[in-house]
Amino acid sequence: MSAALAEPVDAAQRMREILEKQRQAHLKDGPPSAEKRIEWIDRSIALLIGHKDAIADALREDFGHRSVEASLFTDVAGSIGPLKHAKAHLKSWMKREKRKVTPAILGLFGAKAYIEYQPKGVVGVISPWNFPFNLTFTPLAGIFAAGNRVMIKPSEFTPRCSELMARIFASAYDESEVAVFTGGADVGAAFARLPFDHLLFTGATSIAYHVQKAAAENLVPTTLELGGKSPVIVSDSADMALTAKRVMQGKTMNAGQICLAPDYVMVPEGKAKEFVHEAANAISAMFPTLKDNPDYTSVINQRHYDRLQGYLDDARAKGAEIVELNPAKEDFRQQPYHKIPPTLVLNPTDDMAIMKDEIFGPLLPVKTYKAVDEAIGYVNSHARPLGLYYFGKDGAEQEKVVTRTTSGGVSVNDVIMHVAMEDLPFGGIGPSGMGAYHGIDGFRTFSHPKAVFQQVGRDLTAMLRPPYGEGIRKMLAGSIKA
Repeated sequence: MSAALAEPVDAAQRMREILEKQRQAHLKDGPPSAEKRIEWIDRSIALLIGHKDAIADALREDFGHRSVEASLFTDVAGSIGPLKHAKAHLKSWMKREKRKVTPAILGLFGAKAYIEYQPKGVVGVISPWNFPFNLTFTPLAGIFAAGNRVMIKPSEFTPRCSELMARIFASAYDESEVAVFTGGADVGAAFARLPFDHLLFTGATSIAYHVQKAAAENLVPTTLELGGKSPVIVSDSADMALTAKRVMQGKTMNAGQICLAPDYVMVPEGKAKEFVHEAANAISAMFPTLKDNPDYTSVINQRHYDRLQGYLDDARAKGAEIVELNPAKEDFRQQPYHKIPPTLVLNPTDDMAIMKDEIFGPLLPVKTYKAVDEAIGYVNSHARPLGLYYFGKDGAEQEKVVTRTTSGGVSVNDVIMHVAMEDLPFGGIGPSGMGAYHGIDGFRTFSHPKAVFQQVGRDLTAMLRPPYGEGIRKMLAGSIKA
């Protein structure tokens, strides 16, 4: 049965025992067959399908309120897709990859070179609170496809989700295959210090420093999926109504609590009012009411609610114009949730907290620019983001934005959607992350690409052994030249 721990007292010892148990099982059984990997994936798909209602309920309870349909879309269907993709392709991914032999004459005599994609062994996964099921099950696609076993530490900020995960994984996997460990920061810190064969962390950049430092104690290779301030650059050629619909859909999904959520918008001078107007129309169409609307998700807890309100207070005090998109003019001061209406912050300046920190909520600063080079320069003068979004019909300008900025990924004429492309890698760069997964890139991240060279029986390399003679001198003369 899968292991779940609530008390940190003996958690570290128990986790070390399970890690050793998984490692020994991996060594004893050897690399699992394609059929075994598919079986592991099928079990995860069955868990998501069989517990979809319980998943939506747990998410709603942990968030105070979360849209059921949104949960089924992001955390259930959005997890099944990557698992099915891996299931369909893992046999081809597992194949040995032939490489050329050098010098080529060795190949003529039968020498071979190839890459053997080998399971790393035991992978640790630290998953976050914003999409607790998606950001646990989606990595399993690559982890299982690569033939690994896995230990999971879900977030303590979504305790019902974490408890449900521990329970359902225990019902489908032996703890030598999958083990879940619940608990607080102490358990998480002990988990990060384990000598895994690979560690995947999804969460805040501020926590990633500690995770990376802990992993370094055992030289554990890491994949860090972080976040940052993902910008939207709106071209003068953009369809403003469609742009606003897509931006506000991305900003209100999960109440903006998405690592890839559009963090601020840059529009041409003279078009800010048009964007505000169209954004208001988009919100009215999606959410005629907000406060008790089952489709509109709550901020996760009081701490994050207070943090977001603090951004608004700070921006207001420093001269920003605050535009609350609240179609029914509802009073949010008294509510059983932590809902915040979608809110635009106009004329933001870099001394405002909202322009320094990743927002992670339904607040959206709107800046203006004179020329696209100014917008590109602004993006490049700040930390490299996880995502970047360009809206427009100018092909040359699009190419300029895509090639002259550096981000984890890009969506053109949409936001966030590049993460849903199964055949594209998902990952950040610099402060927004390290490494990538999804699709074949996930398989390769969680595999060891072992280089294998098979020499021929004929002793073609005799000249390389002392005593050296004319043969090696001729070979060197032929090699050491332009």
